[in-house]
Order: sequence, then structure tokens, then C-alpha cells
Amino acid sequence: MDELIDILTPEGKSTGKTALKSEAHKNGWFHATVHIWLFTSDDKILLQKRAMTKKVFPGLWDISVAGHIGAGETILVAAQREVFEEIGLKLQEKDFIKIGTRIHQVKHLNGIIDNEHHHVFIAELKTPLSTLKIQEEEVDDIKLFNLKVLKDTKNLENVLLPRFHAYYCMVYDKIIEFKNKK
Repeated sequence: MDELIDILTPEGKSTGKTALKSEAHKNGWFHATVHIWLFTSDDKILLQKRAMTKKVFPGLWDISVAGHIGAGETILVAAQREVFEEIGLKLQEKDFIKIGTRIHQVKHLNGIIDNEHHHVFIAELKTPLSTLKIQEEEVDDIKLFNLKVLKDTKNLENVLLPRFHAYYCMVYDKIIEFKNKK
């Protein structure tokens, strides 16, 4: 879906301009996204299998939920919207634990230039997978993996991307830190 998004400076500040997502990706303009990693109390992580129709990383087991922040939309509202759209789960703002913001810059072979500020959250999944409903245009499947998949991605075909291993390790560490505080 080609949505209207806010254009940011490389430092993440608003430029006051908006553009279609496709324009931002064509021109390499910085913009904001949300990443939501859903974990369970028994040390599982929910991953989604990206639809084969996705323009980048089709068929990859990836972040629980991710998406672009719409023009004028707040970060938490975008996180709630994306979780509901992609997997049919309603979370409250208090359920999201922000663990950081990361700058992501990747030029894809298909011409898409991803210059993004990822607002990264973790949230505990307290609902059985059987009650979730995937958005078929975006997601082919969802599955619970052992949380340790974030630390060791070498042996799993089409699960996460080795080049982002440090990011996955940070998410793992933040989940463990959160769980140890409970």
C-alpha cells in the first residue's frame, strides 16, 4: 500500500514535508517506521513470514510486526495500528516498551532505498496464536520460535537476516532484561 508519510532529516527531525512511501523509497528520503517484537512468558518470539508479494525480503521470517508511520500519526498510534492490521491483535499504549530507535540505511537490488528511523518496541504476547488473524496481503504466516533464534540465526534458512544480527541480539537482551525485572 502506498501511504502518505512524513519526511525526516537524516537526524530524525521533521522536515515539514510529506510524500508517498514509494517516492521516499525511490529518492532515499528519511522516514519513520515501527518495529514491534512480541514475546511470550515461556521464552518464545513471534515471527511473521513476509508475503511473497512484498517488494523487499519476500518469504522471510522477520519481525513480529513492522510498518511505516503515517503522515501526522504518532509513533504509538502507528504501533497499535500496525499490530492490529497485520495480526489482528489489539494492544494498549501501555503494552509497548520502547527499547530504542535505530537508523537503517539499505539500498535494495530492486531500486528501493530504505533510509529509515526504526522505533523499536517489545511487547508481551498474552494471546494464543489461534486467536490472531493475519493480513494476507502483508503476511503469509506467523509462528512462535524459541527466543534464542534472535541470537543464533546461522542454522535457520529464511529466518531473519545475518547482516542484522547485532540488532536481533539487542532485542533479545532487552527482552531478557525486561523479563528479569518482572
